Amino acid sequence: MEQTANNNQLSNLNFKDSKYATGRRKTSIAKVWLKKGSGKIFINGKNYNDYFTRETHKMKLLRTFEIINQSTDYDVRCNVKGGGLTGQIGAVVHGISKALLLFDANLKSTLKKEKLTTRDSRAVERKKYGHRKARRSFQFSKR
Repeated sequence: MEQTANNNQLSNLNFKDSKYATGRRKTSIAKVWLKKGSGKIFINGKNYNDYFTRETHKMKLLRTFEIINQSTDYDVRCNVKGGGLTGQIGAVVHGISKALLLFDANLKSTLKKEKLTTRDSRAVERKKYGHRKARRSFQFSKR
């Protein structure tokens, strides 16, 4: 019953006149559609409260809108895949901030101060041959 009500809410939102941006973090890719609205945020067809259960993830998501003092002015639809939840929230925030710049270029200085417009390029370092992990060596035995 809740699932159908949630899908009906999503289908009621018309994203024809929206701005699109792609956000990336680690191995996650987020496709974000942003439009003027009432503050509804849907990620992979679910409300953001249902998709992200940790409070830190919810704070990171809403922080972008709180910085520009427009927490309920935009509706967001997002499809995100790859990586874990932390990488996914980073990708969503990156996509939202890029889409906000398409709406209003004057926000660039505000979002740039918070480092939301640039992609966080840090990723997992690959494992090397002869090592236990990326940098950790096997235990040395003298005898």
